[in-house]
Amino acid sequence: MFKNPYIRAIIASNALLNLGIWVRNFAILLYVTDLTHNDPMYVSLISVAEYAPIFLFAIIGGTFADRWRPKRTMISCDLLSAASIFIVLLALWYGSWQVLLLSTFFSAILSQFSQPSAMKLLKLHVEPEQLQGVMALFQSLMSLFMVIGPVIGTFIYQHFGISVSLSITGIVFLISALVLTRIPQDEQELEIVDYPTHFIQELKEGIRYVWNNRTLRTLGGTFTVIGLAVGLIQPLMIFVVLENLGQKKEFLQWPLMAGGVAMLIGGSMIMGVTKKVQPQMLLVTGLLASALSAFGVGWSHNIVLTMALQVFSGLFYPCIHIGITTMMMKNAEAAFIGRVGGALSPLFSGMMVVGMSIGGTFKREFSLDTVYTMSAGLFLVGVILLLPLLRERQSVQAVIADE
Repeated sequence: MFKNPYIRAIIASNALLNLGIWVRNFAILLYVTDLTHNDPMYVSLISVAEYAPIFLFAIIGGTFADRWRPKRTMISCDLLSAASIFIVLLALWYGSWQVLLLSTFFSAILSQFSQPSAMKLLKLHVEPEQLQGVMALFQSLMSLFMVIGPVIGTFIYQHFGISVSLSITGIVFLISALVLTRIPQDEQELEIVDYPTHFIQELKEGIRYVWNNRTLRTLGGTFTVIGLAVGLIQPLMIFVVLENLGQKKEFLQWPLMAGGVAMLIGGSMIMGVTKKVQPQMLLVTGLLASALSAFGVGWSHNIVLTMALQVFSGLFYPCIHIGITTMMMKNAEAAFIGRVGGALSPLFSGMMVVGMSIGGTFKREFSLDTVYTMSAGLFLVGVILLLPLLRERQSVQAVIADE
């Protein structure tokens, strides 16, 4: 796979962006909890600022990604993200800490243009049989940064403060833009916008395309419920550390790191079986594991058990990411990749934002274990929605075997 220059450049850029985002996000989380004395509402707002743009801008960004040249779009987004970081840094020096949320929000908006552009390049320049392996590689990279990201982010913030953390993020974004200039320029990319259509027309075509595809339509329903499941508990892990485990907030990096190590191992294992296992089976397996883990983490008051559940969830989490992205890539034509992602992502992120917005309130009104139990139940609903696709696939395999 690494002989492909598109894969090399996109993977390298993705690694740099992951590093910058982890440093920024962990610095902001620790900085805001210091200022607000661990207020769950402000902690939830950090996650809302990060994920709300997916709901608001994914379909717009996906549509433009199908119209614009992917390489130019990705480079421009990285440069604008870097610029926004340095502008926010100036504002922070004048005492406005709330502007940190604006930085996260703006960067997340730009991601809705750059991410579908990267997927479009991979769809155009990677062989279909290699797609699931490439998605597994992306998952392994994400898992690696779940291991080292919290440690690096915490170390930089505790030793150098918020200003240095943000400066490093801005520099890393600039280096990512430089790496992307290594992407080859080819004829397929140059022909992308050579037809006179209107934005609204293309947007409607993308939504219609998803609705008329049974697999993509089923994915949409699954996205909705698992988005709410993830959103409910996304901002609450720090309270598992503080309340259930009785540890200081800095301890948060260790369960995250344990999950990240497990994800790295899980992603590597899946890379070895990507050609043998169907993506919908991977997705169902990942959701079942997430349901069990969410329930256990919410009720556990034992450090060893909580860490073990984090490892268990991490081993199977790559199944969710790889299953979803592979199903989307295999069931969408190259001309619709951006719009398919743009139509489906808001279903996940929209409900995720809803979950994050009410997660802190639910925790305050009910209890931490109740919120985690609700999340586990929603993961199981996602499994139920996917069962028709599994039965359909089994029927096809039975017919092939009979022949």
